[in-house]
Amino acid sequence: MKKDRWKQRITIYSFLACIVSMTMLIVIFPKEQISKAERRRLATRPQLAAESILDKSFMEDAEDYLLDHFPFREGLRRIKAQFAYHILKQKENNGIYVDGGYASRLEYPLNEASVVRMADKLVSLKYQYFPNENTWYAVIPDKNFFLAEPNGYPSMDYDRMLELLAQRLDSSGERFDYIDIAAGLEVDDYYHTDTHWRQERLLGTVAVVGEAMGINEALNLQESNFERHEIKDFYGVYYGQSALPMEPDTIVYLTNETTDAARVWNLEENLSKDGQVTMPEHAGAVWNPVYQTQKLEEPLCLDQYDVFLGGAASLQIIKSPKANTDRRLVIFRDSFTSSLAPLLLEAYSEITLIDLRYISTPLVGEYVNFEGADILFLYNTSIINNASMLK
Repeated sequence: MKKDRWKQRITIYSFLACIVSMTMLIVIFPKEQISKAERRRLATRPQLAAESILDKSFMEDAEDYLLDHFPFREGLRRIKAQFAYHILKQKENNGIYVDGGYASRLEYPLNEASVVRMADKLVSLKYQYFPNENTWYAVIPDKNFFLAEPNGYPSMDYDRMLELLAQRLDSSGERFDYIDIAAGLEVDDYYHTDTHWRQERLLGTVAVVGEAMGINEALNLQESNFERHEIKDFYGVYYGQSALPMEPDTIVYLTNETTDAARVWNLEENLSKDGQVTMPEHAGAVWNPVYQTQKLEEPLCLDQYDVFLGGAASLQIIKSPKANTDRRLVIFRDSFTSSLAPLLLEAYSEITLIDLRYISTPLVGEYVNFEGADILFLYNTSIINNASMLK
């Protein structure tokens, strides 16, 4: 009986010691504001108030805070991921799989209703804003296009996606010219740890776009026309989500006299607290360089890919005073376009970038002049398969 009591006491005391130790560690461990691995801001300590206790939000916020600041959290996430991959033999972790050193998120099955919705969005925009302007569209394949099916992972039907888009656009009566950029891409054109493509590998893709849009004569796409700059130790979005040990990527961005002279206007940075917008033609408008390396110095910088045009934004206008033409281009885009647009600046004196994830369609006409501009829709397959995110 005494042995049993001692066993119970040892169990209880050990449990209490663990609780006390973990509590002390949570208190004394330094609190980070961001998780660079997961590319997100961590929860802040909740404020204790009668209202938050009554509506139970305090307990929920406290749970998020404790989970985000749990001691050795990153190491435990790695152990869990390694166990899932190597012991349980799971082929993916958190929807992320790694093959040949490339990480990718599973994206399947094909959502045909979403593809139709995307096509209808393109038709609606053309009918409303630029019925008489030259309009092209191109589809950027995600890494699953190259990795999923050959390695036994479920994959969406990309051919069917393109077929649905073409059928819907052709039946609208509006003219949309398709640019096939997928044929010239390969998995090496993408970062290992991130979803995006690598700018230094895009000169051939830009040439395909330029040929289709009739601007190649204004472009100098020789590598010798550009100076390479490197940003080391880039851990992309899939690195943190997979929690697997992976070697970091290196971001390479390309500059020349044209990109150095160009400047970017961003709607959010020119929007005052009272909702007034300082438009590009007005004095006092805020302009930034094409490659915004200053963002890398910010303590809360979550994504080094933001060096390209400053990252995600609802509306951006790039002025290129050293362009070889006075043509204008409007691109309806996602984040992939941030690294491609600078390579078009020799051919366009002005490029307007519209991201419908962050600005609603009815507002677009208040800020953008489409008359006489070339129009390009450039979206990756993941956006097309989830078109409901467009406003």
